[in-house]
Amino acid sequence: MMHLRYVSGRAARGAAAVAALLSALAPVAADAQAMRGPIGGRQAPAPAQAPAAAQPPATAPARPQGPQPLSESVAAVVNDEIISTYDLGQRMRLLIATSGVQPTEQTLPQFQREALISLVDERLQLQELRRQEKEQKIDIVVSDQEVNEELASMAQQNNMRAEQFLAALRAQGIGADTLHQQIRAQMSWQRWIRGRYGSRLRIGEDQITATLQRLQAAASKPQYQVSEVFIDANRVGGMQTAVQGAQQLVTQMQQGAPFPAVARQFSASATAAAGGDVGWISPGEMPPEVDAVLEQLRPGQLSQPIPVRDGVYIVYLRDKRSGGSATLVSLKQAAVPLAQGASAGDEAAARVKLEAVRAAATGCGDIEAVAQRTQGVVGGDLGEAEIADLAPAFREAAEGLQVGQVSAPIRTAAGLHVLAVCGKRGAGEAQLNRDQIENRLYGQQLSMIARRYMRDLRNSATIETR
Repeated sequence: MMHLRYVSGRAARGAAAVAALLSALAPVAADAQAMRGPIGGRQAPAPAQAPAAAQPPATAPARPQGPQPLSESVAAVVNDEIISTYDLGQRMRLLIATSGVQPTEQTLPQFQREALISLVDERLQLQELRRQEKEQKIDIVVSDQEVNEELASMAQQNNMRAEQFLAALRAQGIGADTLHQQIRAQMSWQRWIRGRYGSRLRIGEDQITATLQRLQAAASKPQYQVSEVFIDANRVGGMQTAVQGAQQLVTQMQQGAPFPAVARQFSASATAAAGGDVGWISPGEMPPEVDAVLEQLRPGQLSQPIPVRDGVYIVYLRDKRSGGSATLVSLKQAAVPLAQGASAGDEAAARVKLEAVRAAATGCGDIEAVAQRTQGVVGGDLGEAEIADLAPAFREAAEGLQVGQVSAPIRTAAGLHVLAVCGKRGAGEAQLNRDQIENRLYGQQLSMIARRYMRDLRNSATIETR
């Protein structure tokens, strides 16, 4: 078994391929009657162990060396533009080489469907971009130089040269033009969506505040760190097809196919580009059917297919944590070591020093630096702890102070201390700041716009599969 992993300039996409079974694609790809059902979109895949010997790069699109070219006929027509069975077979090879799913008699129809969906979407995207170029008299579709630069970046992230990168694909019968076309469509579409809609999106303070409040309210509930694959029933030809496809993917992942690679190639969710990574969620953030399954899973377990109203989920529970009402606090201190039997004069002198530190420090950010400048005073970071676990004197100060405030001197058996509160949060609360929340909401809205745009293009297009 030969392994390929390649990285687009935006996300790593690992996967394994079975070169011995690639020859089976020729008769299957030629049978265009097997390819029916709604057409949907898919993001480009990505490679990565260097081949034994590098071959010179193709300077122009060319048929691959190795397996004989597939006999060409029409697989689909998209607004009068033809997708040949050769194009389809090439995309199937690329999909197999990067998904980690074994090509078998059961999975080949799924590869056909996904390859055709990807090719149709790319044709629709490039047709739309060329129309916009003509109307607006601007350049949108990326140039050959930009495609080559992206390809070089992908190769570099795999510690390979572009020549080695393409040779690894050629060894599995995948032509350079297949990858070039995919990169061109992906880069051009992303550029257009961001350029046209990105500058118009505004994430309001009310949206950020509402998200923060939701995270805080969820702190007392169980939380799950989840990865997902979502099979859209409308895109694959109905619920029965979606369930069957999801079951095949579950079987393949149980046999070793990597979840992130499968998600990138087969998931219709916006999280596909991140390998299906949803992050930490609370009950209510996913459909009720998924919540019910998550309650039963243990960390490290993969679910069976979960049918919902419009498709099928597969979820992988990476971790789980209990909610609670505990409050965590981050503290820093300035202190003067002082024995329990120290004289009243020594304690008074220490108190004067710490009051001076307290007056000079603006809060958590500089209390250590101010302490270091004061003779006889030491500064330190106490880290994060539950308030309930602190010593009584420290607990009282932490409960009463707001973030950024500094306490009055506190006497303990070890000495005299002033505490600065650097942060407070619920034990189960996600540690996201306002900027991170804004970026997440921006990405979600831009992704939603792109999906609606593609839906409209599909609905208005004439798409015929042969």
